[in-house]
Amino acid sequence: MQLKSLRIFLAVAETGSFVAAAERLHTVQSNVTAHIKKLEAELGAQLIDRNGRARLTSAGHALSEYADRIQRNHDEAVAFFRGSQSLSGELRIGAMETTTAFRLPGILASFHGKNPEVDLKLTTGPTADLVRGLVEGRFDCVFVAGKVDHRRFHLYKAFTEELVLISSRPLEKMPSKETLLTATFLAFRQGCSYRHSIELLLASCGVSAVRIIDFGTLDAMLGCVAAGMGYAVLPKSTVDAQKSRFNIYSLDLPERYAIVDTYFAAAQQNTWTPAMASFSETVCDALVITDALAKERLPITIAHSDTAQLGNF
Repeated sequence: MQLKSLRIFLAVAETGSFVAAAERLHTVQSNVTAHIKKLEAELGAQLIDRNGRARLTSAGHALSEYADRIQRNHDEAVAFFRGSQSLSGELRIGAMETTTAFRLPGILASFHGKNPEVDLKLTTGPTADLVRGLVEGRFDCVFVAGKVDHRRFHLYKAFTEELVLISSRPLEKMPSKETLLTATFLAFRQGCSYRHSIELLLASCGVSAVRIIDFGTLDAMLGCVAAGMGYAVLPKSTVDAQKSRFNIYSLDLPERYAIVDTYFAAAQQNTWTPAMASFSETVCDALVITDALAKERLPITIAHSDTAQLGNF
């Protein structure tokens, strides 16, 4: 069934006349008749009693309910994408645990204040999982560590994090190789970029293997570090914000291991809903993107899109 045919059918039902329906829709009566006959042939039922005033048959009344819903849903969908009504629908955001806790609250609050009808779905996870989710269409946008290699991503740098080593005891310098060989590290599960930084840092100290225990939440990790269970590597902004809650100490790391950029990634702009476009604007406004940094808003073209390497982020 064509939407045009359903509109013509509803016009006949409302006016009670093929001629009046044609006038309302600025067409000719023969066109109205042709569409009604086509609908009746498709459905195998007479929809309109043509004896005198055009009246709906029982089948016609049944179709009118469906036709009305179809027309309203179509018009709402068009209005949604043209932005001619208040934004609604669902926005699925993925972000790392630390980014969610200390970088996104203000951004999310600002967006929600402007678009209260949009249903926000926020999921946390390691970078590899978030990128895979974006590739598979489970997220509309994600905040991940490092520049993601995928030719169909809209990508720009959002934050720069400085990683530090944290412990339950004051740290004046990097622990010795002997200490690290028997140490325990706490980290988010495989696929977390900060976990990868731990491995690089230890390798630079000559430590090829170390016990790393997986954690699912930031608070649990900080609590166990404070209790003396082991070390962790986290953003300095996160640690500084939590020192009043947890008895933890931090040590700055060499810059080559400490600096990690967080990127905002989404599918290509021509696939965005109005809610997604509005959220991207909110992110940019909140970050006060400079002209130089704004260049990174452009989609990045990569020669491959193999997701097998996602665990490296």
